[in-house]
Amino acid sequence: MKPVKKKKTEEPELEPLCCCEYIDRNGEKNHVAACLCDCQDLDEGCDRWLSCKSVRPETCERITDTISDRLRIPWLRGAKKVNISIVPPLVLLPVFLHVASWHFLLGVVVLTSLPVLALRYYYLTHRRKEQTLFFLSLGLFSLGYMYYVFLREVVPKGRVGATQLALLTFGLFLILLALYRAKKDPGYLSNPACNDKAPSNSQIECPVKKGQEKTKGFPGTDTLGNLNNRTLKDDTKGSSRVGLDSPAKVKEDWCAKCQLVRPARAWHCRICGICVRRMDHHCVCCVGESNHQAFILALLIFLLTSVYGISLTLNTICRDRSLFTALFYCPGVYTNYSSALSFTCVWYSVIITAGMAYIFLIQLINISYNVTEREVQQALRQKTGRRLLCGLIVDTGQYNRGFLRNWHQFSSLGAHTVHVPAEDIV
Repeated sequence: MKPVKKKKTEEPELEPLCCCEYIDRNGEKNHVAACLCDCQDLDEGCDRWLSCKSVRPETCERITDTISDRLRIPWLRGAKKVNISIVPPLVLLPVFLHVASWHFLLGVVVLTSLPVLALRYYYLTHRRKEQTLFFLSLGLFSLGYMYYVFLREVVPKGRVGATQLALLTFGLFLILLALYRAKKDPGYLSNPACNDKAPSNSQIECPVKKGQEKTKGFPGTDTLGNLNNRTLKDDTKGSSRVGLDSPAKVKEDWCAKCQLVRPARAWHCRICGICVRRMDHHCVCCVGESNHQAFILALLIFLLTSVYGISLTLNTICRDRSLFTALFYCPGVYTNYSSALSFTCVWYSVIITAGMAYIFLIQLINISYNVTEREVQQALRQKTGRRLLCGLIVDTGQYNRGFLRNWHQFSSLGAHTVHVPAEDIV
């Protein structure tokens, strides 16, 4: 007898969402027009604020979660969620710059407070290990807004030619292109145990000291659990292979969160939540082995384009004056609102450019000594590095091969995997 086929349970089809509807964090259908309806968290926060009572931290977290969940824009097949961290730059930056252009003293106060607030926000998010789009949106919107002010307030004055405008526009395009490349994969490490294509004989169980957890598929491990293919030709003199039987080496090489053995100079990014090959730092993006060159290129193009745009603007609003003199002495610039706004944007660009120039200088120094920012911070904490020029240069001495060889190694980052000959493995 043929087995009787069971009828499949028909699942109820969900109604398609219109452009203004969405599924909220509670799994219920909601509408963007009801963003202020039925919100006990916001009501409680407003009541406590009006009654001059302190708002509890857990209430602030619930209010933030509610706002981030309901902040959406209409889209096809349901409203799309907008990251709340990109909103403050879009709203506050134009307001602050316009207020700063009213008077010289207001400009000093606003332009001094903006970097302080940005650094404060950076330290708060970095300490909480949170991902944020605030700095990326601030950088992109600053570029766009400065370019908009340049087109509206500077170009109509007639002292900027078509060739100069084309060069500035092309520089802006190159910045976005290099930043897009820098936002790509920095060299994330994947657990080989999750790779279905791995051969069966490589599935080796290695006990770990903590919790005696067992993992499979360590790259470059033999049956005794010793590490192979770890040190390249450019390793320090006398460096030898250290097996997993060393507790200190196990703690350094083994990542309990990613469940893998990290290669040399790799580190776990707390913000991305994954290990990165030759991890350097995390700012607007995670900088590692695969995108470090694009990050340096983006900084270089930004500095050149920014200085060029500042010089064109100052040459227009402060005629017959040198670039450095016009920054500090431009009489009559606040008598006209157009020139005042342009001058305020120039000083905002100068502050941002100075910060990027410092980061660029630190990166060049680290490349010249073949160290990463994470290795510099670790050497300073452990007091193992050699400090030069009042701490501006930190030489760990571990991977330094000389200026030319260090830059040659940096130029070949991410190009291909270096295979170590068998005679180099101890």
